[in-house]
Amino acid sequence: MNATTGVVVRKDVPSKQRALCAALLLVAAAGLTACGGSKDKKPGQSLASVNGEEITITQLNEELQRANVQAAQQEAASKQLLESLIDRQLLLNEAAKDKLDRDPKVVQAIERAKALIIAQSYMQKRVGTITKPTKEEIAEYFNQHPEFFSQRKQFDMRELIIATSAMTPELKTAMDGAKSLEEVAAWLDTNKVAFTRAQIARTTADLPPELSSKLQSLPKGQLFIIKEGERSLLIQITDIKDAPQTLAAAENQIGQFLFNKKSKTAADAELARLRAAAKIEYLNKPAASASASASAAAASAPAAAAPAASDADSNARGVAGLK
Repeated sequence: MNATTGVVVRKDVPSKQRALCAALLLVAAAGLTACGGSKDKKPGQSLASVNGEEITITQLNEELQRANVQAAQQEAASKQLLESLIDRQLLLNEAAKDKLDRDPKVVQAIERAKALIIAQSYMQKRVGTITKPTKEEIAEYFNQHPEFFSQRKQFDMRELIIATSAMTPELKTAMDGAKSLEEVAAWLDTNKVAFTRAQIARTTADLPPELSSKLQSLPKGQLFIIKEGERSLLIQITDIKDAPQTLAAAENQIGQFLFNKKSKTAADAELARLRAAAKIEYLNKPAASASASASAAAASAPAAAAPAASDADSNARGVAGLK
């Protein structure tokens, strides 16, 4: 968008796209700042006026930056985002007429968003000097975790997904006597139990160590169950094979993982310092007890060992239901 451009007339942007963008922008910023209204705007910086409220190049550039728009897409994105800013200003104007900015729930949400933004800004400033991991650190992590890289295994699996409520004793008996997933599927069809099929592949780098170890100990073809709340997965391993990854291929992934780990360590240390220096009083005993329990649980939780652990799917989350 040319900084010298004058007032931009609304283009024929599809209404559904404008409505969607407006909603997203409103959620992100409604109530924190209005699109216009500033009395000290520089001449020539305005892109549009909505009932006297100006929308500026600075605001549009901020939206482009937040959306992380690539250079090649900025022209098209600028047009769409400007329309979204206009839509947002229209909504803000109407909300102001209805005095929604004074609604206690809205005020509370604004204060919460403001507090989060300021707190996050402070933390980013404190941990913003974290250095990137060195090649030596990356190589050390690679060598310390052969199960994720040089000795990585891949599990090829087929699964049937059913409602946990359908996991009856009769179905468990049928599974115990079945030699394949197809036999279980046939039983489900005969007994009119709804299910869906899936075929997946996961590696030891994708799954928690405890789950990977259990899967490797099972014979090929073994059936097992993973329970996930309202759904259960009936899984059969079809193959376990070597899937090694070289240091060169894993370098960026390990580097990002170690950087995130350093950042979290620094953030935790800063919070610990602030807590130690502060006078904190719990005035509600039940709430204090719950807070202490949550802190203890967080402290006892093991750290993720594999860089890709955050991408693990439902199988990783269902390790507690492995039978």
